[in-house]
Formats: sequence, C-alpha cells, structure tokens
Amino acid sequence: MIISPADSAKSLQCPIEGIITLRRLNLYYGDFHALKEINAAFQQQSITALIGPSGCGKSTLLRTLNRMNDLIPGIRITGEVVIDGQGIYAPGVDLTQLRKKVGMVFQRPNPFPLSIYDNVVYGPRLHGRPRRRELENLLEHSLAAVQLWDEVKDRLQTSALALTEEQQQRLCIARLLAVEPEILLMDEPCSALDPLATLRIEELMRELKKLYTIIIVTHNMQQAARVSDDTGFMYLGDLVEFGDTGQIFTRPRDSRTEDYITGKYG
Repeated sequence: MIISPADSAKSLQCPIEGIITLRRLNLYYGDFHALKEINAAFQQQSITALIGPSGCGKSTLLRTLNRMNDLIPGIRITGEVVIDGQGIYAPGVDLTQLRKKVGMVFQRPNPFPLSIYDNVVYGPRLHGRPRRRELENLLEHSLAAVQLWDEVKDRLQTSALALTEEQQQRLCIARLLAVEPEILLMDEPCSALDPLATLRIEELMRELKKLYTIIIVTHNMQQAARVSDDTGFMYLGDLVEFGDTGQIFTRPRDSRTEDYITGKYG
C-alpha cells in the first residue's frame, strides 16, 4: 500500500507500516527536486503499480528501493527507506545483500552473453553456493517458477541470447529468483514485448505474487488495471493518490488522476 500526501496530514507523518516503508523521502538530482516528501508503505505479497506521465518520478522512486540511484553522480536523498525494519540508507548497509533481497527487472531483457545455465546460477555462485547439485536444484526451481524449464531444459548450454525477447525477460526474472529475493522491482518489464508476450509476463507476475512483493512501473493503463492490487499515481515528483486499483480507475479522488487515466494528458 502507498499512503499519499492527499490522504491526510496524519498519514503524511506516520504511514502504515509495510515490508517497505518510506518516510518523508526526497531525492534531488543536483538542484532538481525529483521526489517530494514521499510517504509510502508497500504491503507483502501484493502487486503495486506506479503510473503517471513520463518524467514524473516513477522509475526514480523504484530505484531508491535498492539504491540503484547511488550510481548517478550528484544524487542527494533525505528521509528514510525502511525494508524489513532496516533503514537501507543507514551507514554500513551491505549493498550486495540489499540488492540480493530487492531485485530489479529492467525495461529490456538484459541476459548475460553466457549460456542459459550460467545466467541462472551466476548469482548463487557470487553469493557462495558453488555445489553443483545445489546449483542444479536452484536452476530447475527458478526456471520452473517462470514457466521456462520445459522450454529450455534440453538446451541449457545454449546462449541466452538465442532465446526470444519474451523468453529472455523470463530468464532475467529466473536469474533474480535464484538468489532468493523478497521483493521484485519491475521497471516497465513489458515495454519491449508484443501483446501476447506481455500477457504471459502478466500471468507470471500474478503467480509470483504468491511468494514475492512486486512493484511495477508502467505506462500501460490496461496492464496496471489487469495485474495490480494497488495503484499509485505520480505527478511532477509527488505521490498524488493511492488506492485499490479498481477504485483508482473508477473513482479517483484527485482530478489530476482522473485527467491522466482518461487521457487528457500523458
């Protein structure tokens, strides 16, 4: 769940706790104020969609949750991001462990130029699980979770780059699952896919929700309506409104949300 500034002054100062809780989060790119006083709580084993026009801060907000923004020069962040009770911007946080817990799927599939097998076991090897039998179990479990095992089990040594784009995206999700995360961040995961491939990824998201907390950024209003439990609307760095997805799309409380959903701007 996301608690927006529009909900109440009380919730602005004290959002409901979730597996991820944001308190008065601000982010600046140099002098540009990209995220403004965001208070939010994302609940476990749910799908939350972040929607809004280009440049409104959706992807920036997503990247604060595993500190990917740290890689951009000139970033300044105030406020708190708390995951499982730990402030992830506190001194001494292990970024490798954070990104193991909070994985990200990007707009375009980014498999390594390695075999299917080596793509999936790369993370477990990095985190010190070198036993072959254990790796093989993780491999099968992860590929089965994304409905890819039956399609590739006889060609695991084939280059991942030989897969279709939709298969590559599922492989990238399997690669994340192999390191046993808790949270999956998806930044427009279907933007490069055709409609049928998009529906397969959406079906996969609904299955993964049974085990993981999922937060997606999407420009596809139909996708947000189909797959998410909750939807947050962002505009010019503000989290304008949050609600049950059905409520947001049928009875938005803020006129800016209604104007965006009905296509008056975007």
